[in-house]
Amino acid sequence: MNVDATTPVLGVPVQALPLPEAVEQILGWASSGQAARVCFVNAHAAVTAGRDTAMMAALRGSELNLPDGAPVAWMLRRLGHPRQRRVSGPDVMVALLAACEATAVPVYLMGSTPQTLERLRAAVLQRWPRLRLAGLHAPPVTTRVELPSVAEDADSLARVCASGARVLFVGLGCPKQELWMARVAPRLPVVMLGVGAAFDFLAGTVRRAPLWMQRVGLEWLYRLMREPRRLGRRYLDTNLAFLIGAWRQLRQAPRR
Repeated sequence: MNVDATTPVLGVPVQALPLPEAVEQILGWASSGQAARVCFVNAHAAVTAGRDTAMMAALRGSELNLPDGAPVAWMLRRLGHPRQRRVSGPDVMVALLAACEATAVPVYLMGSTPQTLERLRAAVLQRWPRLRLAGLHAPPVTTRVELPSVAEDADSLARVCASGARVLFVGLGCPKQELWMARVAPRLPVVMLGVGAAFDFLAGTVRRAPLWMQRVGLEWLYRLMREPRRLGRRYLDTNLAFLIGAWRQLRQAPRR
């Protein structure tokens, strides 16, 4: 396993790893006390990074970027990793919580709303009753892209550090969570994962796509059908931009 071997997808370095090896690497960092950032790259994240230098810097500085979206996994297959599949944030969170329970690695949950976090806490402890849940915190609500203030940062960091957690799941949404993790990384000696909608899926506040749709790469379509107003314009914009960027990249890539 070599997490240093990356393949650029629209300029974003993405590691070609199966889910078990990714979880093994993350757990290894956490168990040894090493700090790291883990990001999940889908079409939206890749396109956003191409338009926003801060987002691109955040992803390029991350220790591990995994192919969350089916289009990103497809690109990796076309670029020399024929067996690569999606490694989504929700799937990694589930597998990592199970691994943390088995190894007594304490975890912390940050993001979303107090109501969703309480439902998430109950669901997590019901499923993994021996999990060391070090704490949970819902920062004050801001806009989708507005980062917390310096005072809010100080409060969040103090909570996490005092908890003794080794793994921090961050559910602030893209690109907010990636930008926030990059900003606080020098002051937070834990493994951080920006898992986005995983909080809602595990808490049961949002229904995830059926397994067959996940497997064939149609989870985005399921989400679009359930939230057309919120996601319609975003998907039209970013998915089209990703397709154009992928076509340009593949035209210039060596044939495989």
